Amino acid sequence: MTNGILDVLGALTYVLVFVLGIGLAMVIVLFVIDVTQKHDAVRRNYPVIGRFRHIFASLGEFFRQYFFAMDREEMPFNRAEREWVERAGKGKDNTIAFGSTKNLDPAGTPIFVNCPFPTLELDAAQTATCIIGPHSKQPYEARSFFNISAMSFGALSVPAVRALSHGAKMAGCWMNTGEGGLSPYHLEGGCDIVFQIGTAKYGVRTEDGRLSDDKLREVAAHEQVRMFEIKLSQGAKPGKGGILPAEKVNRTIADIRGIREGEASISPNRHPEINNVEELLDFIARVRAATGKPVGIKAVVGAYGWLEKLCEAIHKRGIESAPDFFTLDSGDGGTGAAPMPLMDNVGLPLKESLPMLSDIFHKYGLRDRIKIIASGKRITPGGVAWALCAGADFINSARGFMFSLGCIQSLKCNKNTCPTGITTHNPRLQRGLDPQDKKVKVANYCTNIVHEVEILAHSCGVDEPRQLGRKHVRIVQDTGKSVPLDEIYPRPAILPQYSSSMATVR
Repeated sequence: MTNGILDVLGALTYVLVFVLGIGLAMVIVLFVIDVTQKHDAVRRNYPVIGRFRHIFASLGEFFRQYFFAMDREEMPFNRAEREWVERAGKGKDNTIAFGSTKNLDPAGTPIFVNCPFPTLELDAAQTATCIIGPHSKQPYEARSFFNISAMSFGALSVPAVRALSHGAKMAGCWMNTGEGGLSPYHLEGGCDIVFQIGTAKYGVRTEDGRLSDDKLREVAAHEQVRMFEIKLSQGAKPGKGGILPAEKVNRTIADIRGIREGEASISPNRHPEINNVEELLDFIARVRAATGKPVGIKAVVGAYGWLEKLCEAIHKRGIESAPDFFTLDSGDGGTGAAPMPLMDNVGLPLKESLPMLSDIFHKYGLRDRIKIIASGKRITPGGVAWALCAGADFINSARGFMFSLGCIQSLKCNKNTCPTGITTHNPRLQRGLDPQDKKVKVANYCTNIVHEVEILAHSCGVDEPRQLGRKHVRIVQDTGKSVPLDEIYPRPAILPQYSSSMATVR
């Protein structure tokens, strides 16, 4: 017995010495590499040890997320917001106890104005359907004011698109395809679809990248495709087209987009056919004539003089020539891949651009003709309700629905290494996303956010969420005092020559 124990101890000793030897050899190799390389000063001056700096720097965002950041501190979305979405997606009780952790003191904080005598028979306002595109052959009667924003197949994985498609059908909201074309996975859930025409015309392009009327008609032949959205610009990267890394362009994606497999998919920074507002209206008319369905535009607003020119051009042609909707993206919007200077610094955020856009359309008597869809960081009831107050008819969310799919904000959307299977085409990682489970969470998230906005609207004393106006929300100022939003952005008068046009004051 004793000899046996000694033999085991001797074997373990040899193993330990071998492992230590290997470890020492690796340290020596790394030491030599570090002191001889010239591109990293820290590693050259502190060989081996200097490598830990890069390890800690790469892991820092994750340590902050889980161990150090307070519930309301993180960017772009804090823990409180993400946990609200998670609870809503799971259908759990979203009530809280003891008091809010939200700090109401910072300037810019919205505070909704409650009505002293809300309707006794109800606890929530009732959402009404809204007609988009009354001058098109097939107007769209939209049921939900909260919908899935543009996320293309390619940027998202197959199971993610499937879960969103089925979840949208269950919740009664629409799903925007993004610029990557229409895939079978968008259609299989049976939901209403908004087809986005990006600058590269993916899915509706000729071989040389121009718009194909025949392919437009093919897409429009699907009854589920309810509207077409012409993407002019995106909040996360104004002035730059879509970016899909080569490692994400597999055979299926290449076939749907009409591009080559294994090559990066880089869209032009704008539509070559559209150089001014007149050509924009021509393009809208062309798509509407080919499809017979409502057609709108998507843009982030920076310069805004072109909007007034657009309104003037619409009146010269006739009110039916207007885009049926305007999807307003926020300068702080998200995407899977964008240059940091554009993402950080270009384009107005919704808090400024949404009241501005609504006022311009109102001034020209087009506010009721052109429906406004707000997009950009609206993932909780308060953010959605604020957008309705500021002038939106609908709200689109991308990252909110990503959180409902299980996104953990790992910030790896552009790396094809998404740990939750949402933005990767790695089959091993996709395996973690079960569409049958996630579709329920997608639907729960949508229905819960709609219901809680209806609760907020009822508290403010209105019968329908779209009746919320600027008088229903106050904005905290630097002084600590709050001011009604309608004092910060007073509604302009309709220009006399357009006063006979339809206009809605909100």
